[in-house]
Amino acid sequence: MNRTEFHALFATPGPVVLPVIHVLDDARTARNIDALLAAGAPGCFLINHDFGVEEFLPILRSTRARFPDLWMAANFLAVTGRDAFPVLGTLESEGCRVDAYWADDARIDERRDTQTEAAEISRVREESGWSGLYFGGTAFKKQRPVADADLDTSARIAAEWMDVVTTSGIATGEEADDSKIDTFRRAIGDAPLALASGITPENAHRYAQVDCFMVATGINEPGNFYDIDPARLSALLATAEVLGTE
Repeated sequence: MNRTEFHALFATPGPVVLPVIHVLDDARTARNIDALLAAGAPGCFLINHDFGVEEFLPILRSTRARFPDLWMAANFLAVTGRDAFPVLGTLESEGCRVDAYWADDARIDERRDTQTEAAEISRVREESGWSGLYFGGTAFKKQRPVADADLDTSARIAAEWMDVVTTSGIATGEEADDSKIDTFRRAIGDAPLALASGITPENAHRYAQVDCFMVATGINEPGNFYDIDPARLSALLATAEVLGTE
């Protein structure tokens, strides 16, 4: 997938804003989805910060049943694609479509010539039968640190193994260094780039070269880890629309 195809999928020339919902239960998840759809967001990621994957799966199933046309993606916390893709393939075979998977760690190793783990993840993905997009965490928060001098190599390798190269600042809610994003943008060429931390309505203009904003704390109610603030989401969507015209 290239940048043009990615933006065409969401029918927007600017950064695609995908809220990340930290799910707790069916009802709260649905309220947040209603809020993001009302604001005009094209879809969302759901993530299981507070419990395991087995407890998460019924929420994915019920959410898909309630919102059959929603672009719904998932993150299984700390689970690589190797273990996630078979689960996603099974869900799809049962009629529960998950449109994308975001792995915090795509297992890219810029220190090695052969990407054994990334290749294994790719093989498992192919065999799983799952048809969604793969957002792969690279030089990502809370994972193995990547030296600044190696960011170019890491990003370049990543573009070979996933649909959307995904990076972040050093922690949840922390802005990514402009130089890091510039390096990633140059290194991956025409591949889509997603940023998954530190985006706010106030700083989004700094990241015009990013194709996707995956955002939670920057659009949530103050001091609330779980619920979207519709006004902040609307402000971010407006900024992203302006960036698409520049």
